[in-house]
Formats: sequence, structure tokens, C-alpha cells
Amino acid sequence: MDALDRQIIAALRVNGRATYADLGRKVGLSASAVHERVGKLESTGVITGYHAVVDPRAVGLGVTALVGIQPTDTADDNEVAASLGELVEVESCYAVAGEEAFVVKVRVATVDDLEQALGRLRRISGVARTRTTVVLSTRFEGRPNSPEEDLGHAVEPPTQGA
Repeated sequence: MDALDRQIIAALRVNGRATYADLGRKVGLSASAVHERVGKLESTGVITGYHAVVDPRAVGLGVTALVGIQPTDTADDNEVAASLGELVEVESCYAVAGEEAFVVKVRVATVDDLEQALGRLRRISGVARTRTTVVLSTRFEGRPNSPEEDLGHAVEPPTQGA
């Protein structure tokens, strides 16, 4: 993967519906060259899919919570993760370092639904304890990296007075 591939990926993360011609103009390639590169990125598993970004509130999912999951001493992380994946309320699951083995993002319609979802989550074999943080508002989410970050360069914040 080279710098052009990274630029294409960055552009697709901003707009997954961009045409090959649009992408070509952004990165300085022909539409056919971009089409070929995108095909290779898909076939090698770099690009794993395309999806619509939906406002959860607009589809009735107004409550979001982040739930830390501490496993039992004998828990099998793969089995716990598979069980978490069966809960429709669990949108994302992250394996993390620390006391908790996982942090999951849960989306539901109401606080009552959250209580029921947490009950189902706690009954999963291998779950010892949970710690729930209810999200009050989302400032940003799923933000694509800037092209500089996609090129592997950290972006320094502007200095005072610049």
C-alpha cells in the first residue's frame, strides 16, 4: 500500500459513495487507475465494506451506553465476545487492556431498554461484572482520519500564537 492508496482510502472514508472519477481528481489518477486500486484494496481486505451512516436517534435508538465488562477468572474471551455479538443492542465490541476485558457500545431506545439489555449482558457466561457509562451527547463519532494521519504522520495541534 502506497501514499496514493492511503489518499484513496482517506477520500472513501469521508465519502464512500464517491465515484472513481471524483477519487481520481482528488489523487491525480484516471478513473480506471483508481478503480483498479480500489479493487485491489477490496480483494486484499484493506477495504472491508461500505455502509450508510445513520443517526441513531432518527431510527429510535436515543440511548447510548459504554459498558466495561470484567470477565470471570475462568472466562474464555472468545466465547464471551461471541455471546456479546449475539445481543442486537451491542453495536461495537472492543478488547481492551486493564481490569475489563471488553468495552461495548450499546444502543437502545429507552433507559428501560438499557436496563433490560444490561441484565441480558450480565447473564452471559463468563461475565463477572459490568461498569456502565451512559452517553449524554456525542460530540463526534466515526470520524475519518485526516489525509496526513492516513499517511502515518501525526498531526500536531497549532501552537499558541500561530
